[in-house]
Amino acid sequence: MIDPQFWAGRRVLVTGHTGFKGAWLCAWLRRMGAEVHGLALAPEGEPNLFALIGDDLGMTSHIGDIRDADAVASLIAATDPEICLHMAAQALVRRSYRQPVETFAANVMGTAHVLEGLRHAPSLKAAIVVTSDKAYHNPEDGRPLREGDPLGGDDPYSASKGATELVARAWAKSFYGGGAGIHTARAGNVIGGGDWSEDRLVPDIWRAARSGRALALRYPDATRPWQHVLEPLAGYLAFAEAAARGRKDLPPALNFGPLDAHALSVGTVAERLLAALAPGLSWQRQAGEQPPEKKLLALDPSLAGRVLGWRPLLDADETLDWTVAWYKGFDRGQPAIDLTREQIARYMRLLNIETDAE
Repeated sequence: MIDPQFWAGRRVLVTGHTGFKGAWLCAWLRRMGAEVHGLALAPEGEPNLFALIGDDLGMTSHIGDIRDADAVASLIAATDPEICLHMAAQALVRRSYRQPVETFAANVMGTAHVLEGLRHAPSLKAAIVVTSDKAYHNPEDGRPLREGDPLGGDDPYSASKGATELVARAWAKSFYGGGAGIHTARAGNVIGGGDWSEDRLVPDIWRAARSGRALALRYPDATRPWQHVLEPLAGYLAFAEAAARGRKDLPPALNFGPLDAHALSVGTVAERLLAALAPGLSWQRQAGEQPPEKKLLALDPSLAGRVLGWRPLLDADETLDWTVAWYKGFDRGQPAIDLTREQIARYMRLLNIETDAE
């Protein structure tokens, strides 16, 4: 599914590299020997995974804003990437309620800026635009969402991600018909070590464990397609590799999410992680009115299996175990770069691929 030799020496642009998923992706690409250039805002929050591991990756980090069309175009012209994995975004639902215009500016116009810059990159072979499971119109009818289902969204974040899908399709159809493959990837909720973002479940659990204060949950009964961060990243890499090799049978978009049996409620995930990280600590329902969110969310990833041979390799228990192991190691003083590299190597062994490149 993933050939490390394909990535060795390959010029790759990762937007959003200072984010949680971006930092893990850059570490994996560097392990396979890719020449990685990142474009993102400065690392946010303290601690921050990229701030902890970035200096050890041997990549080039460019701090910039995808809302700045000229800056995006200049960087792409200077780096001439062969592959782009576009993940830079305003990715928080509650922040989108507070900053709706900024959310659309980053997610929609930012994507347009990136794709327009890539249109003039002579070496480009493929680009994967990462959106979200929330890009779909979600009727909450109990059926996992499939790639052909309608796009939409009732909150600013979800609507911006549905619009991002339309932007990507417009550029692909209008400007890339005979050239590089432009595709979108829709992933479920990712968890894993090193996530300290605001308003996310696992970071909130870690902070509660450190402070000893009860965890407040907005929607403990909501079900989400939880998966370890390395699962969708494997899908993005396989998707990009297949597109760059010129496969003509690839669909415009693919879902990457856990199997149905792996879906857990927010409350269940919280209970399991609290038991591991802070025994005796409990959660409580957050008081007051909260911005509306969908209660049921599930993806059907079967098309990615048929097209790419991708499938989740970690079940729900393993996903939680890997996440706990990373945070426990970090709290014991183990370097974040060592914990991250060890889990990437372990996951690659599950994929039956090995490489000594760093």
